[in-house]
Amino acid sequence: MQKIRNIAIIAHVDHGKTTLVDKMILQGKIFRDNEKTGELILDSNDLERERGITILSKNVSVQYKDYKINIIDTPGHVDFGGEVERVLNMADGVLLLVDAFEGTMPQTRFVLQKALALGLKPVVVVNKVDKPNCHPDDVNEQVFDLMFNLHANENQLNFKTIYGSAKQGWMSNDWRQPAKDITILLDTILEEIPEPKTVEGTPQLLITSLEYSPYVGRIAIGKLTRGTLRSGDNISLVKHDGTPEKTKIRELMIFEGLSKTKVDEVRCGDICAIVGIDGFEIGDTIADYENPEALPPITVDEPTMSMTFTINDSPFFGKDGKFVTSRHLKERLERELEKNLALRVKPGITSDSFIVYGRGVLHISILIETMRREGYELQIGQPKVVDKNINGQRCEPIEHLTIDIPEEFSGKAIEMATRRKAALLHIEHRDERVHLDFDIPARGLIGLRSNLLTATQGEAIVAHRFKGFEPYKGDIEKRVNGSLVALETGMAIAYAMDKLQDRGKFFINPGEQIYAGQVIGEHSRNEDLTINVCKTKKLTNIRASGTDEKVILPPPVIFSLEEALEYIQEDEYVEVTPKYMRMRKIILDENERRRKSKTTL
Repeated sequence: MQKIRNIAIIAHVDHGKTTLVDKMILQGKIFRDNEKTGELILDSNDLERERGITILSKNVSVQYKDYKINIIDTPGHVDFGGEVERVLNMADGVLLLVDAFEGTMPQTRFVLQKALALGLKPVVVVNKVDKPNCHPDDVNEQVFDLMFNLHANENQLNFKTIYGSAKQGWMSNDWRQPAKDITILLDTILEEIPEPKTVEGTPQLLITSLEYSPYVGRIAIGKLTRGTLRSGDNISLVKHDGTPEKTKIRELMIFEGLSKTKVDEVRCGDICAIVGIDGFEIGDTIADYENPEALPPITVDEPTMSMTFTINDSPFFGKDGKFVTSRHLKERLERELEKNLALRVKPGITSDSFIVYGRGVLHISILIETMRREGYELQIGQPKVVDKNINGQRCEPIEHLTIDIPEEFSGKAIEMATRRKAALLHIEHRDERVHLDFDIPARGLIGLRSNLLTATQGEAIVAHRFKGFEPYKGDIEKRVNGSLVALETGMAIAYAMDKLQDRGKFFINPGEQIYAGQVIGEHSRNEDLTINVCKTKKLTNIRASGTDEKVILPPPVIFSLEEALEYIQEDEYVEVTPKYMRMRKIILDENERRRKSKTTL
């Protein structure tokens, strides 16, 4: 009998699951170099550390009391739902992590619903009990109500609750009595989470995840649900449509601590990585060479949003990027498809453009940010929502939106959401804050988060999850203000900008290099305005006191990548290079833009 436990960790963004996994690894006495620095080892990607979110699910294992606990860290953000569904197939139970102050949040619900539907047994961890004003016992009740509403069975509802603080490194059965370490949690996992079923017979493994290595290519990862696999075995790869392909295992690896170890044999119930199989997809089955039997393939939620990616053709192209051609762009997107399951890529209207489909603005912007850090230059068009035709009716993706805000801003938040065709479902007062539930079209979410944060002085907590496709809700009002567009290429001059302050808000600093057709600000009216900010003061030989007044400009509006994508209009692009991010008109020449607008009217 194998002493193995396979658990997935479920939590909303920023409820502390990556910190908890780090503490479990430490408890398992795995020495690591960055132990003293206090860095998170699982969020190893720069972007994950900066944003404090998990983007890619990862596999690690902890040795505890002769048991091997395989831990699968899942992303909490709904835009990475493609990651979540697959990895739950490898687990035999889940660790549900909930913040003792915030309680259950919509993305906890999203992943938990999938886990309960698979029949997985949860262990509840109420984390951050050291927070002021937290209410751990109420949160425990909330979890029970949530599971009941999600139709959990009796065994699942009879869950065990552990309280503690992952950051301070302790877990206990009673939150009023802190312990010294997290051994209670590890013991509870061994008691509550069932061991994987051992099934004799021909091997069967569903490929649920993959890794890419520049040395050995794609590596298939999954849990062996039947039989035994050996290194060098001849096997069949059964595709989605049921057709088998004969192939051979070159290497077998299992997860030990943070790394993978080569082994000669993997037994039923363990999670392993397989090298040497070509042409596989997520959801394919590795089966017996002679009598291949397929497991039911995994389905992943479809993309809800698309953006056009094209090469950078602005006057400043190639100045600070290494990869600027459409061939570079195509190869990079194809490489991303190897491991990013929720992504789709289709050829665009022109030969050097591509339409990229994803699960939301954040999902695609993470890819753009990664590419720019790798040295790519590209331009991105306005995000568009993917519509569907169901029974002859136009349908669009609907998201379940929750907003948690101070009470005085609740009216403003409801007004902003309902103007975007949101339907208010529920209002709940929690101390001095208000919890609002809406159903909103996915296109209504574009730009909503940044507007809400501005309106509530940064106090709003906004979360959403995909609900389904529903009939089209009608037109949503777009951005009201037009753009301020640069007339000529050159350096922005403070003197010229000062004279144009009454025209709107600027996005650039004086002294910045700009080009004709670049969006350099927001007009105070609803149409676009072309202005010249490169105009210098004409010098004369007459000097008089008081003519050279001091120029004082307000600071420019600085956009993050997501905000810029949400801000641009249909005739605009976001230009992304390793060092800069600019907004521009698709047609740079002003006369040509006017001609085009006359022909479209």
